[in-house]
Amino acid sequence: MTNGLVSELPAGIIQEKIYTYSQNDFGFSQKLRLFRFLLFNASKFDIIHLLFTPTKSNIFFINLALAISGARRKTRTIQTVATLREDIFSNQEIKKLMFSDLVITYSDYAKNKLEKLGIANTKRIYPGIDLDIYKPAPKDPEVLSKFNIQASEFVISYPGEYVRLGATDGLVEILPKLFEKIPNAKFIFACRIKNEKDAKKKNEVIEKLREHNLLEKVAFSDTFADVSKLYNLADVVVFPVGNMKGKFDVPLAVIEAMACEKPVVISDIPILQEFATAENSAIIKNGDFSQLIDVLMGLSADQESRKALGKSARKYVEMNFDIKNVSEEYKKAYESLN
Repeated sequence: MTNGLVSELPAGIIQEKIYTYSQNDFGFSQKLRLFRFLLFNASKFDIIHLLFTPTKSNIFFINLALAISGARRKTRTIQTVATLREDIFSNQEIKKLMFSDLVITYSDYAKNKLEKLGIANTKRIYPGIDLDIYKPAPKDPEVLSKFNIQASEFVISYPGEYVRLGATDGLVEILPKLFEKIPNAKFIFACRIKNEKDAKKKNEVIEKLREHNLLEKVAFSDTFADVSKLYNLADVVVFPVGNMKGKFDVPLAVIEAMACEKPVVISDIPILQEFATAENSAIIKNGDFSQLIDVLMGLSADQESRKALGKSARKYVEMNFDIKNVSEEYKKAYESLN
């Protein structure tokens, strides 16, 4: 969502000013602006492509705008659905949320589920990332200094969330033992503060670490502008999550880390098994944080294994998540509706 024109886009692309500010949260006022724009302009387009998580309210207003504008008679529609939100919607509710001529999912998991629900017009296209931005690079001296990390230390990063995903408590619990087993380790909570609950949880984590005199061994990145430098600061990235409720089917934090040739330790929950394999990741049993320690000990002691796993991860991302190839897949999807 952008406020104004995006200068990087080619001159031939016509941009419309819809939103009044740029943010990650697609707030109510911005939804109203989109609704108003569609009311007066939807019928002008050959294809309308919607890229946000469907809810009962936003789908109602989108359908209303398409009907009133007359777009239903000639305009084709595409939904890109990053996740089905099975944690809050029943199967029948999910089915009703899919209204477009073509539904594009981020995973085969979601695609297969929709097809079982009777929605045949589905296609899976993985999210794309820019491999010229997310690529392996040496540890940046300024970033090392910012987080008080020595170049010789073994850096473990968790690019998840404080409250959601079910990993924070388990990670905090094992940190004393982890630092005992890997004395030169440093741990980074590479988590953004998204709301008050996250802020509260972060403070709880800090207090627990203070009780164990471990604050000097842990860093908190919060919002960090150059994310690729943060990934490349790590020797290993961990994603031992217990669930993916409310998250994209394919967590970009994992894919971006893989693109930077980082070995990723990841839990074996079903939604993640689609792209995390024994060839490109170190997989642990869901909830088994003792196994996480063992895997990290092994990786810390074996640099060649880390390199091999990282290179395999990069190759997998090049084959499946390159934004250039993903763009071509979307082009074909558009052409299929003509």
